[in-house]
Order: sequence, then C-alpha cells, then structure tokens
Amino acid sequence: MSQYLIVGAGIYGATYARELALAGHQVQVIEKANHLAGHIYTEEIEGIQVHTFGAHIFHTSDDEVWEYVNQFADFNHYINSPIANYKGEIYNLPFNMNTFNKLWGVITPDEALAKINEQRGQVTGEPKNLEEQAIALVGQDVYEKLIKGYTEKQWGKSATELPAFIIRRLPLRFTYDNNYFNDPHQGIPVGGYTQIVEKMLDHPNIQVQLNTDFFNKKDAYLRDFDRIIYTGQIDQFFDFELGMLEYRSLRFETEVLNIANYQGNAVVNYTDRETPYTRIIEHKHFEFGQQEKTVITREYSKEWETGDEPYYPVNDELNNRLYEEYVALAKDFPKVHFGGRLGQYKYYNMDQVIRSALDAVREELA
Repeated sequence: MSQYLIVGAGIYGATYARELALAGHQVQVIEKANHLAGHIYTEEIEGIQVHTFGAHIFHTSDDEVWEYVNQFADFNHYINSPIANYKGEIYNLPFNMNTFNKLWGVITPDEALAKINEQRGQVTGEPKNLEEQAIALVGQDVYEKLIKGYTEKQWGKSATELPAFIIRRLPLRFTYDNNYFNDPHQGIPVGGYTQIVEKMLDHPNIQVQLNTDFFNKKDAYLRDFDRIIYTGQIDQFFDFELGMLEYRSLRFETEVLNIANYQGNAVVNYTDRETPYTRIIEHKHFEFGQQEKTVITREYSKEWETGDEPYYPVNDELNNRLYEEYVALAKDFPKVHFGGRLGQYKYYNMDQVIRSALDAVREELA
C-alpha cells in the first residue's frame, strides 16, 4: 500500500484520488484554494447554482465517463444553445440554418451553401492569418459578425495578427438545430458541480487539506510520499527555470439582479469588438430556475499574469516546444505524475479530464 499525494482538488485530482482509494491506497489531497472542485466549483447564491469560474456544460460521447460521473450527481436534460449578440442583432449558435436565415434570408441548405461558397472565394491561396483562414472556412458575413470581434477579445490581438492554425475548422450545420454539441450525453448536475468532487473524495482512505500550497513544503512532500500526482502548472513545478508558459486568463463580474429573467438564455456571446466582455452567463437557466431573482456573470478575457488563474494554454509552436522541454525535465522526477490541463499544458473538456485521469490511474494500478 503506497502513500500518495494529490496536488490539486480539481476533477483530475479527485478522479485519481478516488480510484487509488478504492484500490486500497492512502491518499492525501492538498488544495491551495479554500474550496474543492477547481474551475468547476459552483456555489449557491439566491437559491441558484452559480458557476464561479465560467460556464461548464457537461457533454460527452464517452459512455463510460457518462456512467462514471452520474454516480455522483443527477444530471438534467439541459441542451447548450447559446446565442450571439452582435450590436443588438441576435443570431443562433452554432452556425446553422437559423443563423443563415437571419443573415441572408435563405431557407434551404443549398441556398445557404451557395452564399457561403460565394464569400469563401474572396480568399485565394494559403491563408496567411486567422482572418483569412476564417473567411476561407465560413465566408465574410459569418466571420465579421460572429467570429472576428469575439476572437480578438479572446486573444487580445487583431485577427490579422493571429496565426491561421488557431482556427483549423469551423463547423457549419445545414439543419435548423441550435444544439451546440454533437455528443449524445449532455446536461448540468442538479445542485451544481461541487458536490461531484465532494462525493469523489468522500472515502476513509482520502484526507483533504484546503488552503495548502504545495510549494511551501515542496521538498518535504517529495521526500515523504511514495508517489505524487501533480495537477498544477508544470513550469511552476520547476520554478519556471526554462521560462514561463503562456496562458489566457479570465475575469468575472457577478451580479445579483432583482428581476426573474435577465436575458432569456444561459449563455449570450457578445461578438462585436466594442463590448468589453465576451459573454454573459445567466446561471439559473442551466437548471431551468424559477427564482424571483437572477444572477448574471460578465466574462472578460485577459492576458495571464503571475497571480492570475491560468485557464487556457496558448498552444502555439513556441509554447508547445517549451512544454516539451519541461516534459524532458520531468524525467528526473520519476515519482511525480503530471496530469490535467495545467500539468499537461493542454485544453481538456471535463469529460476528457476524467477520461485522462481514469486511463492514467488504471495504468498506475496495473
């Protein structure tokens, strides 16, 4: 029986910890925040489950992961159908026949495709930047109203300065269907996400310490534990000795309003460049709430700075090469496993985090 330390009580660390505990190992989980669940943390405000660190909609095509997560919560039938607000004009997302009808008045898929193909032809040759890549994929109108401003706010740069590879594909759906995801399993846990991690970690073999920073006792932890599962920033583990990996971060403004319904939808993206926030979340709609008040969150994209929460790795060529150099350094620490978004410098959806953790812990226990 080994002594394990899990650094981080997000969904990766919680999944790993639970499976180790079920196999009979003793697990110590430490978390620098004052709460469990990492970025999927939800808290109740005015009877509404508020997604503190941005909207999280669970969706997956992985049957095993869906069954796994349903052990810890009952999921409702919420379908993600965001809308876009472009200077007061409302469009359905993802790009589908409802979007194309609003843009051009077209009714049939053939009419929509003809319009898009006509506009795609404005770009000839290999796209030199994100703007040209997007127009080559979806045409000028969809790009101008629904991609350009939103993307520039996300990255903090002009679309003509961003590399083309950021947008490899933009799905176009020639059906009148506003379901954002193609996955057969989709929903929101009734009562929020925090309970999922709480239940995962509710085992006699697991001890949890909040408000505990790994780096305050790093050497002692490395000495005292047989194995460490580290889910923090991989570059921070090595004291940024090769340089800092780049991230995008987010800033949130959450407000309680004395009205029952602010925007009529859980997610509204603001796709013009002038509106400073990227989207507004109205949390009650995730659980079809009927409360007298509502809670909204404005979400702003920002450049990551030391002290900010790192949300999205900037997986360009330069950063990926630096990450691989850190992976090479990690070979000198065979007792440490680096996992999750930050440990593997990779964007994961929630189901992918669980799948990655299950695969890794099974290999560990084999």
